[in-house]
This record gives sequence, structure tokens and C-alpha cells, in this order.
Amino acid sequence: MSNPTPPTASISAEGKHQSTEPLSPVAKRVLLASVIFFHVGAGYALTLIEPARLVVGDVAPMEVSFVNPAPPAPPEPEPPEPEPPPELESMIQPPMPDLPPPEFPVEAPPPKPPPPKPKPRPVQHPPTPPSPAPPAPQQAAPAPQTGPKTVTAAQVGYLTRPAPIYPMRARRAGYQGTATVRVLVDASGRPSQVVLQKSSGHADLDESALSALRAARFRPFLDAGVAQAVWVICPIGFALQ
Repeated sequence: MSNPTPPTASISAEGKHQSTEPLSPVAKRVLLASVIFFHVGAGYALTLIEPARLVVGDVAPMEVSFVNPAPPAPPEPEPPEPEPPPELESMIQPPMPDLPPPEFPVEAPPPKPPPPKPKPRPVQHPPTPPSPAPPAPQQAAPAPQTGPKTVTAAQVGYLTRPAPIYPMRARRAGYQGTATVRVLVDASGRPSQVVLQKSSGHADLDESALSALRAARFRPFLDAGVAQAVWVICPIGFALQ
């Protein structure tokens, strides 16, 4: 046997304690079964409710076409102007013709004086360059009237022969010739005076011949065994080979 449930007490609205008797086990089971059945039934009823269906119909495809605009309507012809009545035609005067503009006399400008004619320039001829004067040959010294006598170079002989230098300018120009030089040889055989007797025709050749004989040495001229000064004639030739 189950133990009887002790009685419970409740408080009424007036604040007084009321005693209630506990439910029997059978009543508790019935109450629990009814609650479970209520929940199951409510859940089953919810499953039976169908949601509203959304019906989507087939959408027709959209077609786009370009339509040419209609040609513009031709302009309406303008109505003809009404002709004036014959009475007004006689009153209407024809338009005056356009008169030409008045002409004003234009004075012509005075003629310009002709430009002065340019004076002819005098023709200037280029100055003629002066022709180069030929080199003046050195004047041969006159033979002394008195003093040492004149001999040839063979009669005296050389201790140091003259060595003339052919000038480069004369060589390029092709100058040739023979210069005759008078040399006063003292008693010791040294040339104490050099004089051009006959020019070769070219100053460069003459100067080279004089320089060569100034550096030459002669044998003393002996007369009766005595050395004395004499004039010696020395030709110096220049020739291109």
C-alpha cells in the first residue's frame, strides 16, 4: 500500500488558510495522459496545415524590335496669294529701277618723277703688280792701276780649296752660272779682300761664291824667293746635274 499523500494547505484571497486534499494516483495519470495527448494532437494538426503555394507562371519572353520612324509628311503648299482686283492694279505703280550711284570726279594723282638714273661707276682696273726687278749684279771693281799684280789661281795654288754651297732657292729655281771673283791674297796666303769681277746672273750664286773664297787659303806667292801680295782670279761655277 502506498503511503497517503499528506494534505496540502493553500491561502485564499482573504488570506485564510484552506486545506486541500491531494490527488489520487489514478487522477495524476489521467491528467498526465491528457496533457500528452493534447500536445500530440496539436503537433499533428500543425502538420496537416499546408502552406500557401506560390504559383509562378511561365513568363513570356520579351521581344524588342526597332521600328523605323515614319517619314515626315510633306509640307503643305502655301496657298497662292490672292490677286489684287483690277482697280488696284492700275493704282499700283511698278517699282522704280535702281539708279546707279552718282559718279564724283576723282582727281588723278600727279605723276611721280622718274627716279634718277644711277651714275655709272668708273671701271676700276686692278693695279698691275710691278714686275720684279732682276737682281742687280754687283759691279766688278776696276782693276787697280798700281799695286799687286794679277795672277791666276793655278799660279798660286790652294792650301784650303773653296767649297761653295749651292743655295736651295737657286737650286729649286734652276739657276746656273759661273761667278768670277778677284781675291787679294796677302804675303801669308790669306784672302784680305774679295771682289766680284763678273756676276753669274744670280745674286744668290754670287754671294755663295764670295763666301766660299773668304774661307779659302792660298799658297803665298813668291817673287824671286820673296812672298808678296797678289790679286788672284778665281772662277766659281754652279751647275745642276
